[in-house]
Amino acid sequence: MKSTPAEPPKERQDREVSDGRLEQFTGYLMKRAFNVVQSDLARVLEPFGLRMLSFSTLMVVIDNPDITQTQLAQALSVERSNIVVVLDVLEEAGLLNRNPVPRNRRAYALRATLAGQRLAERAAKAVAEHEARLFGALSPADHGVLRRALAGLKAAPG
Repeated sequence: MKSTPAEPPKERQDREVSDGRLEQFTGYLMKRAFNVVQSDLARVLEPFGLRMLSFSTLMVVIDNPDITQTQLAQALSVERSNIVVVLDVLEEAGLLNRNPVPRNRRAYALRATLAGQRLAERAAKAVAEHEARLFGALSPADHGVLRRALAGLKAAPG
């Protein structure tokens, strides 16, 4: 039996790429939505010299004075070694202090400086505006549903 020669591949440059099959997966849609949020948030935080993780770190330290590095890493679900790098940057910028824990020579208690608190306050206002802009198309009810669903996923064992 003689085979028919395959048709040469068509140029795809002029065709839109479909991700339709992937859109059936909630995780894929969450990732795509997160990419939009992360990109805009990076732009919003850049003038403050912060990134998403450094902003989150500063906010958690402010809300939890004397939290240890290990506790902070657990709260933010990041590796302890990664949080140390972020803390180094924030400390060098004068935004937080690490103080030895009296009964544990290997642990450090974290506190935001006054400059760190002031910067975090200004950045938080910008982040609130970013969220209002991104999620403003949602009704208050839909926004509440989204927040509750995400909070439920955050608390789910995984």
